[in-house]
Amino acid sequence: MGLSRWCGLGRRLGAILLVLGLSMGLVGCNLDQFAKADADVPRLVLSTLSDPKTFNPVLSQESPNIFGFTFEGLTGTDGITGDVVPALAESWDISEDGKTLVFTLREGLKWADGEPLTVDDVVFTYDVLFNPDIPSNSRDGFRIGPQGLLPAVSKLDSRRGQFSLPEPFAPMLRNTSQEIIPQHLLQSAVETKGADGKPVFLTTWGTDTPAAQIIGNGPYRLGQYIPGERVIFERNPHYWRRDDQGNPQPYIEQIVWQIVGSTDTAFLQFRSGGLDSIGVQPDFFSLLKREEDRGNFSIKNGGPDLGTSFVFFNLNQASRNGKPLVDPVRSRWFNSVAFRQAVSYGIDRETMINNIFQGLGSPQTSPISVPSPYFAPPEMGIRTYDYNPEKAKELLLGAGFTFNGGGQLFDAEGNRVRFNLITNSGNKIRESIGAQIKNDLEKLGMQVDFQPLAFNALVDRLTDSLEWEACILGLTGGLDPNGGANVWLLDGALHAFNQQAGPGQDPLEGWQAADWEKRVADLYIQAAQEMNDDRRFDLYKETQRLTQEYLPFIYLINNLSLTAVRNTVQGVKYTAIGGAFWNIHELTLKDE
Repeated sequence: MGLSRWCGLGRRLGAILLVLGLSMGLVGCNLDQFAKADADVPRLVLSTLSDPKTFNPVLSQESPNIFGFTFEGLTGTDGITGDVVPALAESWDISEDGKTLVFTLREGLKWADGEPLTVDDVVFTYDVLFNPDIPSNSRDGFRIGPQGLLPAVSKLDSRRGQFSLPEPFAPMLRNTSQEIIPQHLLQSAVETKGADGKPVFLTTWGTDTPAAQIIGNGPYRLGQYIPGERVIFERNPHYWRRDDQGNPQPYIEQIVWQIVGSTDTAFLQFRSGGLDSIGVQPDFFSLLKREEDRGNFSIKNGGPDLGTSFVFFNLNQASRNGKPLVDPVRSRWFNSVAFRQAVSYGIDRETMINNIFQGLGSPQTSPISVPSPYFAPPEMGIRTYDYNPEKAKELLLGAGFTFNGGGQLFDAEGNRVRFNLITNSGNKIRESIGAQIKNDLEKLGMQVDFQPLAFNALVDRLTDSLEWEACILGLTGGLDPNGGANVWLLDGALHAFNQQAGPGQDPLEGWQAADWEKRVADLYIQAAQEMNDDRRFDLYKETQRLTQEYLPFIYLINNLSLTAVRNTVQGVKYTAIGGAFWNIHELTLKDE
């Protein structure tokens, strides 16, 4: 999962990242804005709220990112069916015992600089991914069994490689969508240590690296990056795909991300005719729907979105350098299951749907995406939290809280219940959700200090300092729940509600996990070991029961997957699984 740390075209469908609300839409041509854009080059221009944070796919924790354009893995995902499909690998074979996966690369693969792409690059990539000195958001999805063992990756010959597993591992094939990186450019950075004793790789291919030095294997290569303004992608002349007539793909020669800073700015650009596509915010839907014919665009509806949205508390009871990460008084509130359940009952999701989402959504009841075959609906006994402030107050009183004559809430020691709630600034929906939650919880006597933060400040608190109290975020989703293993394993890179120290960070003292937390982690391990789909479903159903009972994340709204696309963009096959541009290599542009 990537900070919603973690959709659009760059989504790795088998993984889950934190989504930081980087709204992506295709924007049209304004030659004053794009100094290096050739007026005769067919192009799309995408909008995003924020600058990229890295050009290194192994280190990335954000979505959208550049890698859906610039890199590929051995496999990909069909955006319509969700099936695993060949990418850099033309085929694969899985042994009868499920412990060996042999892949065969396509002939003549090349990097964007023209150098051959070989099995050596694949082995190198996974050596880097599994290197304990290199933090990676993807590694947790490959950990097998209770010991968290990793596959062994080896070269068989010039085109064939092999994954050797300690035991059968159901998500393995889907996991091979991991982006392959070039050994000839990056090996020295992995092997060389800096003055701090860490691999130089950790600072390699940052956003200060010249675009020409970022060499990938995807349909596009990085052409230009101007911080705060734009990212330009150019067609990769060495990309492997060709159509049935032998013509090289992709057809669209250039893609531009314009960094717009806000969803309102992107909306205004789209309405004025400057954008080719935009993610449809709920408050924009009615107006855009009326303008479809005049604006020559169509709103694509993919049904329930893969992602999740939630508010969550910092349950971390550890200290760092002798200082508690969370004030002990507030930590006791947050670690009370009754307190978290009361908060969930106190949030008016129907009003949120009507006022913020304009009716375009439904209450969310699970960490697993609705389109996933492993999603368990409430009808299967999964607990839900309809708005019930009286039930919330009953739970609080039962947990030792009290109300004064003015309706203010105090704990058993007489401390006023007050805490800070943060989210990423620039995301209009999240800011509106935060404002409503603040008002809803005030009716329970709580004082909520709501503060949207700049991206870098938010990431620092959630992943580095670990000093925060409550947060509104979301996660991108996938079809296989194991993509969220990095959220649910106790030492997962995105175990955000109770995060352990990351590589190179000061250690934590007194970190502990609740019994239910350990059980969820164990169930994720067991489900990955289970090859029978029915038994896998039962295991994941139990994880959903536990997460809705104990509420490490208090889920909010599952919105519809909606995107407006100009009718000049041909070949779009829109789904919630793949979005509008999962088949970017096939898309073409026509004149209006």
